[in-house]
Amino acid sequence: MELLMLIYVFVLAIFVGFELITKVPPTLHTPLMSGSNAISGITVVGAILSAGMEDFTISTILGVIAIVFATINVVGGFVVTDRMLKMFKKR
Repeated sequence: MELLMLIYVFVLAIFVGFELITKVPPTLHTPLMSGSNAISGITVVGAILSAGMEDFTISTILGVIAIVFATINVVGGFVVTDRMLKMFKKR
């Protein structure tokens, strides 16, 4: 029963997240992405803690995967932010 509830919450989070992201206008997308870099940074720290456990378990594997994806998200956010800021520079 507990697994079913966790799956239900996961699917609901996917649906709500998708609905929220599609409603964001393009002019706000880049500033929001810049703000989400802080959240991804927290994810990287949590994933490092999870992956650094002493015993090798599924949490170690998921922690390493989370480190990879969160790092890609942080780097991508900085690249997009840098590109946005270059658009506003005077030539």
